[in-house]
Amino acid sequence: MKSKIVISVIVILTFLATTPLFAQEKQAKSPKCGWQKEIVGGLNLNQTSFDNWAQGGENSFAWQVNLNLKFVNDQEKTTWSNSGKFSYGQTKSGKEESRKSIDEIKLESVLRYKFGTYANPYVAVTAETQFTAGYDYGTNPRKQISAFLDPGYFRQSVGIGYQPPNNIVKTRLGVALKQTITHNYPSPYADDPKTKKIEKTRSEIGAESVADVSWKSSVNIIFTSKLGLFS
Repeated sequence: MKSKIVISVIVILTFLATTPLFAQEKQAKSPKCGWQKEIVGGLNLNQTSFDNWAQGGENSFAWQVNLNLKFVNDQEKTTWSNSGKFSYGQTKSGKEESRKSIDEIKLESVLRYKFGTYANPYVAVTAETQFTAGYDYGTNPRKQISAFLDPGYFRQSVGIGYQPPNNIVKTRLGVALKQTITHNYPSPYADDPKTKKIEKTRSEIGAESVADVSWKSSVNIIFTSKLGLFS
């Protein structure tokens, strides 16, 4: 007998901390100022099971948790946007131990000053790291190569941001300072292989380009995408 069982479960939990619906008509007549809050969470589960499957394959199980936060304080002359992205997941295949499939902590704060045009100056700070230890499975036994804040990436930037009236796409371009900090795992994140000294921190200056897309197609569906470049 040949059989294949595939179980996939996707749970999306969405909570939008916005003004009640009954106040929308009243708000449409006045400018929207103050804090706007948004929290979107997701849990993905996937399981594949094989029984006498002639084409080969291994049983597998994967899970992933995502949490996206956004807090925006929109005032007459300024807009202060704060966001956080937290993602963690693991995959287990066959008899192998569970391995990380994703591990991200990303925080960002952007302050824009409004000149009354679509292009306005901004200052921004960002931070990136991970939750748990990362390993190189190409060695036996496995070798740890990263940990929480090891490395940690921090960036400060100033420049010009562009935001059209539809508020779906936001872009910014500026000059940035970037710091990479490490503790037990300086290589290859912060250490300069050209020197004998082991550097645990590295500072760089370069150009920053960031594009944000956020499109709310319905009450419970939001499409988001982000591209960030530093060179």
